[in-house]
Amino acid sequence: MARTVWDSSVGKKTVMAVSGMIMLLYLVVHVIGNLKIFFGAEEFNHYAHWLRTVGEPFMHYEWTLWLVRVVLVVAVVAHAVSAYQLSRRDIRARPSKYVHRKPRASYATRTMRWGGIILALFIVWHILDLTTGTVHSGGFQEGHPYQNVVDTFSTWYGNVIYIVAMLAVGLHVRHGFWSATQTLGVGSRTRDRALKTVADVLALLLTVGFLAVPVGVMTGVVS
Repeated sequence: MARTVWDSSVGKKTVMAVSGMIMLLYLVVHVIGNLKIFFGAEEFNHYAHWLRTVGEPFMHYEWTLWLVRVVLVVAVVAHAVSAYQLSRRDIRARPSKYVHRKPRASYATRTMRWGGIILALFIVWHILDLTTGTVHSGGFQEGHPYQNVVDTFSTWYGNVIYIVAMLAVGLHVRHGFWSATQTLGVGSRTRDRALKTVADVLALLLTVGFLAVPVGVMTGVVS
């Protein structure tokens, strides 16, 4: 049964919608946590430590964090595989170009594929930069995330990579949220306008929230 659902286009779109909502929830929580950097090094570092102790003593140190990471990895992989397979299926269904041009889709729609690739590459860089410290620009300090973030956004390439990725996040969320609501049957004639507004507002708030951190470092507000 599960195999039959997965093989169908509707099943793949549903997997994309659910995994996308999981990632969206994570982004909302993540941006709220990121903004704690404006309250100083002590509070930001305390927040980073708290993430590793959530659920104690029932959960061992970092178990909850690793559980979240596993869920996110599964969501990202499921989302990417579904998107790729749907794209290939769509290409096979219409191997030749349309005789008449279709109306131009929105910028977000036309860049969803490239936006997804940009975000996948960014996730790898972000982990290597601020989680493992492998490609960190300065001397990576374990247990001092505030200083690590400041180091990253004190370099021009760190800012460029992050800003481009966050703009891609905004476009992806704007189109993805709308598409997910349609796939999950939430949309209707009476709700569509409200859902589009929610998509726009979510995309804007997430983009501005994430970009506030590098801008804060560049302007000296965070140092």
